[in-house]
Amino acid sequence: MSDASPRLVAFDLDDTLAPSKSAIDPRIGDLLLALAERVEVAIISGGQLQQFRTQVVERLPQAAPALLAHFHLMPTCGTQYYRLTAEGVETVYAHSLTDDEKQRALSAVREEAERLGLWEAEPWGDILEDRGSQITFSALGQSAPLEAKMAWDPTGEKKNSLREAVAARIPDLEVRSGGSTSVDITHRGIDKAYGMNKLVEATGIPLDDMLFVGDRLDPDGNDYPVLAMGVECRAVHGWEDTASFLEKLLPTLPERAGE
Repeated sequence: MSDASPRLVAFDLDDTLAPSKSAIDPRIGDLLLALAERVEVAIISGGQLQQFRTQVVERLPQAAPALLAHFHLMPTCGTQYYRLTAEGVETVYAHSLTDDEKQRALSAVREEAERLGLWEAEPWGDILEDRGSQITFSALGQSAPLEAKMAWDPTGEKKNSLREAVAARIPDLEVRSGGSTSVDITHRGIDKAYGMNKLVEATGIPLDDMLFVGDRLDPDGNDYPVLAMGVECRAVHGWEDTASFLEKLLPTLPERAGE
């Protein structure tokens, strides 16, 4: 960063602010609001908007609309962008896949998962999900328990093999390893680095004044594109680690001028 204090802090969601598909802990909610009193707060995740609502927005403590206005929500890795207002969630943009792109993506990921023996016969909910701007494959189903998800592919080998196979089938689309059991498909060039650049456009804050917090900053992780673009990053291991980091960061941040 160009100085000691970031002007915007961006977060991954699952396994960074909360366990996968779970609501944030009240401790995280309090810390996010305290952070928003000082800097812009962004959340960038492969998840869809409804996950942001149930995991974060509906779990934030009551706050003034002026404070909520400092939140930036970027589902599906920044292909969608929303802001919080007194009336609720407001759409800035949403870039959807075409029907043809969706069908080719759905066919490719199902056929390659079956070929590789990664298509579960009895999943917890839907394996494939159309998120508008993103097709998501969840190996064990959308509602799989956390313990099963963590045990399915601890090395990432299964997801990476599926990602490579699907990418070869649909080279005009972006295929990425997502969460613990997921593979995400979007338009080309869409990853969390894309989302960070969109935040630069929206806020006027340069990348040098941003900080990103995530749990998958390894080269195969879906947070890595942010690290690769030169943004200062903080690697965490679970929401408790994030909370501890924020409790140390907050006292170092100046209060927002004029508020």
